[in-house]
Amino acid sequence: MHQTHHCRTLFISDTHLGTADCQAELLLEFLQSTSCETLYLVGDIIDLWQLKSAIYWPRIMNDIVCELVSKANSGTQVIYIPGNHDELLRDFVGTDFNGIQIKLEDTHLTLKGERLLVLHGDALDDTVRTYRWTEALGSNLYDVALAISRTYNRICKRLGYNYWSFAAYIKYKFKNAVIFIDKFEAAAAHLAHRRGYAGVICGHIHHPNNCQYDSVKYYNTGDWVEHCSALAEDLEGNLRVIDWLQMRQLTASDTPASQKPQRLRAA
Repeated sequence: MHQTHHCRTLFISDTHLGTADCQAELLLEFLQSTSCETLYLVGDIIDLWQLKSAIYWPRIMNDIVCELVSKANSGTQVIYIPGNHDELLRDFVGTDFNGIQIKLEDTHLTLKGERLLVLHGDALDDTVRTYRWTEALGSNLYDVALAISRTYNRICKRLGYNYWSFAAYIKYKFKNAVIFIDKFEAAAAHLAHRRGYAGVICGHIHHPNNCQYDSVKYYNTGDWVEHCSALAEDLEGNLRVIDWLQMRQLTASDTPASQKPQRLRAA
């Protein structure tokens, strides 16, 4: 039985369901282990780009979709903000799919009264196109890095070792990729400031972060390909990026007394 972690709001993005790189087992475990009042799906949840070229949809991905629908039907407000890999869903903005609301972007009001702009982030690509990290790193090299990660983690799983992303490791070794991330974050913060928000929440670049740009707070949910991360607003209104790989280890090592429902803790 999963230990349930409670929070006010959860934000996840870039799960890339429909690809072999999606860490589906860890994602399903995370969803089954958490409860919240509002769940934001901040884009690239289903990788329709990949599904156009090859169908990859094991049963566990159905289980993930069913879990999301179950949350929506059990009282959780679920808001889906499509990204570039699931941009076809933008044609359905304003509709409701089995209790899941589809929006182009949204305004989230924290318990502390902060207005945060929530969007996927691909709209910022034009602003930082010169440093688009997949181009800087080389899309072919990134694909190789993902393939190495898949092979490495298949072996690790058999040997009982934890997940580790070679793709994330190699990405941060490239100067242009780091420059792109910095410019993307600054552009997102500038957009939020210009529109009168206290902060911005996005995904898209597969780089979880929580930082400050002048008076604007910047949050990135990360992804479920390289990092297995999410953003959580706790019951006091504080927002933190969580690392599920670290958090599940802490949960597994808890004493029996801690098996009671817990507030979501940031790792």
